[in-house]
Amino acid sequence: MAIKHWAAGVAVAAFAAVGAYVYLDTGRAEAPASTFVLLDGTSKSTADLKGKVTLVNFWATSCTTCVAEMPEIVATYNKYNAKGFETLAVAMSYDPPSYVVNFAETRKLPFKVAIDNTGAVAKAWGDVRLTPSTFIVNKRGEIVKTYVGAPNFPELHQLIEKLLAET
Repeated sequence: MAIKHWAAGVAVAAFAAVGAYVYLDTGRAEAPASTFVLLDGTSKSTADLKGKVTLVNFWATSCTTCVAEMPEIVATYNKYNAKGFETLAVAMSYDPPSYVVNFAETRKLPFKVAIDNTGAVAKAWGDVRLTPSTFIVNKRGEIVKTYVGAPNFPELHQLIEKLLAET
């Protein structure tokens, strides 16, 4: 019986450690090699993001928090784009492409929008299932911050400014 409790305790500790690493950002992980298929039919790869600070946002048109945060994401993009900041909105595989296109066009999203038709991109980025999930990638292609749910935008802006200042 004691061994069962010990094993359970080790499993809980390991899970907590992984969770702390992912959600508290105690380390920097290379952004996964991915190909993003954009609404215009072109594609971008993770390698194309290097040299820019990039916000990668997994979202869905059916996600009320995603829809509510989109004006802030647009404002953030508009504020920092000229300084080397990029935004990539990745629609989840279950989101109907026509809904994504309609959303992007009616809201005049100024940044690149991709559709993850197969779910492979979400899987590569840590098996993203909760939306919105937002990753901040530095100029070297490392994930430096992850938000599940809407980011604290003033804090996000401070982080972007710090990352843009890095060489």
